[in-house]
Amino acid sequence: MEFDVKFIPFSRYGSYLVFSHISGSDKIKEGLYLRSIHGGDDDMKIIFRLELIKEGEAIPFQEIASPTLLRLESVHGYAEICICEPDIVRVKGKGVGLRLTMDCKAYDYAISVDDRRWEINNASNEIKFMLTSIKGRLSVNAPWRINRSECIIADFTPNDNDEFECAIEEFVVNWKKNSYEESFESCHSKVEKEYMSWLNNTLETGEKYKNARELASYITWSCVVSPKGKITRPAMYMSKNWMTNIWSWDNCFNAMALAKNNPKLAWDQIMIFVDNQDESGTFPDFINDKFALWNFCKPPIQGWVLKWIMERTDFIKKQHVEEIYKPLVKWTEWWFKYRDSDNDGILQYNHGNDSGWDNSTVFHEGVPVESPDLTSFLIIQMELLSEFALILNKTEEHKKWKEKANITLDKLLKHSWDGKRFVAFKSGTHKRINSDSLLLFIPIILGNRLPNNIIKSLVDGLKDNRRFLTEYGLATESISSDYYIPNGYWRGPIWAPSTMIIVDSLKKIGEKQFAKEIAQRYCSMILKNGMAENFNALTGEGLCDTAFTWTSSVFLILANEYC
Repeated sequence: MEFDVKFIPFSRYGSYLVFSHISGSDKIKEGLYLRSIHGGDDDMKIIFRLELIKEGEAIPFQEIASPTLLRLESVHGYAEICICEPDIVRVKGKGVGLRLTMDCKAYDYAISVDDRRWEINNASNEIKFMLTSIKGRLSVNAPWRINRSECIIADFTPNDNDEFECAIEEFVVNWKKNSYEESFESCHSKVEKEYMSWLNNTLETGEKYKNARELASYITWSCVVSPKGKITRPAMYMSKNWMTNIWSWDNCFNAMALAKNNPKLAWDQIMIFVDNQDESGTFPDFINDKFALWNFCKPPIQGWVLKWIMERTDFIKKQHVEEIYKPLVKWTEWWFKYRDSDNDGILQYNHGNDSGWDNSTVFHEGVPVESPDLTSFLIIQMELLSEFALILNKTEEHKKWKEKANITLDKLLKHSWDGKRFVAFKSGTHKRINSDSLLLFIPIILGNRLPNNIIKSLVDGLKDNRRFLTEYGLATESISSDYYIPNGYWRGPIWAPSTMIIVDSLKKIGEKQFAKEIAQRYCSMILKNGMAENFNALTGEGLCDTAFTWTSSVFLILANEYC
């Protein structure tokens, strides 16, 4: 499989190093760059611009990327790049040399270590690099200016056999001596075996989706980063383009796709937020290696996800229940304690970001908002807590959670069902919000707990091709709405999580054919337009981040179960 690094970064499992082709702008030349994704998505964190050189001059080249090798090819020769270890890049070339250019900022500098090594202190990105010439020569131009290098230009040039090899190694404090005795070919072979093991462990799909499966496999494999700082376990980031964090509901869909064949890593995706849980019970909005963000949270989807996993695998044993029970209790109680300002038993979002549907029209009249999806998720979660309490012989807690789930369901139906549809209200005033968002259909997860007339109304609304159902799946805002925007984030485009939740819910209420139809439309769109963050509901065009893990994970699940 080959892919375009303009859209899909070249990286590997465990690494914070990423190669991307970045389009030109006023601030940056177009070209191929090595980036660091430490510290999240506040900027692109560019380290080096890469160029092939011949006789000291930059020459044109073509980028050819596969899961384990990035080849830079010119009419004069080539260079091949392999991230052999998460923090070590190996490069070999013939007929050409390789130039690395760093545009220095405050305190960035380079010093010579010996006749074949230079240390680069990239202080502006809080990381260091050791450049080592393994074969050929290394020359560095790093003119000093007061307290930093003006720029750093490192040229790896060929030997008398017109070949060069080099290493680019990331480190934080002290570089550990490395002789690089292992050949480039041997290093690449090891990475290839690692990747093939992941691919072979990826959910199976039909032959029709073979190429899409491998793309999804590569994206999910390459987006895992190693434990570091706040990242307490191997974490599947949402992307290595620019969504370079792990968010606390995106992670759940990735866990679902991993559950069958990679259960330990699936569990890690859920438990990484437990490791970072606040004493009040809430989970952070997202985490990266340097910090957790607490300005927002995400919906309490964990109960629904855990039930989904338990229906398909048996890896969640009593010890897992013991590990997750108290954190899940604290997370559930947090909503009732901190997100019910008017004390009516109907929980509120204080911002669209808390729902995961950041700019949905459910929030366009202001916040806080009592949206029925939130209460629905909590009903499912309380039911699961009731089941978990029974497993742990907590009889009274079993009864408590079961009763609270039933009471909350009754309140939801009285409060949020208007006789024809679920509606959202401003918390406190209970002013009805005018919205035709797919978010208001998420209570379908309650399935047969709902009266038949409500189920029928929800299904009829989803089947209406004047509102949500398109050739490619379910739009997140009615296409007939005045607020529908083709590239409007949660105001129109098709998304993986909403598709997954509704497809699964339809299947459970007996709408198997309709569930299959939506799943197949979604997978056909993916086959044509890749693993983007979201998609134009009317054209299927991929939008926003073009290499997203939850898109990949949901595709794998739906193609495995419905196609």
